[in-house]
Amino acid sequence: MSEHFHAIVWIDHHETRVVHFNADAAEQLVIHPQRPTRHIHHKANSSGSGHAAEDQNFLHDVAAAISAAGAIVIVGPANAKHELVKHIERHTPKLLERVAGVETLDHPTDGALLGYARKYFHAADRMAPQRSPLPPTKG
Repeated sequence: MSEHFHAIVWIDHHETRVVHFNADAAEQLVIHPQRPTRHIHHKANSSGSGHAAEDQNFLHDVAAAISAAGAIVIVGPANAKHELVKHIERHTPKLLERVAGVETLDHPTDGALLGYARKYFHAADRMAPQRSPLPPTKG
């Protein structure tokens, strides 16, 4: 998607906002599942947990959107962030090495999300060299 080193992913079961950024610029992508999860009521004496299954295509699209990032923080208000991490662990384990953290974050505005991400990575940027995880292209 971009040449920015960092990415933040805000995810819930209805949408994902991916922001690739550096100190001066940012690019945002919004990803929606094909079939958004609806709240399921669990009835007593029925089988099943009452939770909808994870949308693997949605999680795959999110993982693909952050595949070029060198450092990633995943945030969100509920379990979707952990489902994304499990999906990455199962399907693209090399990407998991670039996940710097998983944090709870309610429903921030776009500006607040970017501010949170810049603050999150500020200390790490000063301590570590930034190298692209992708091999250089020949041109």
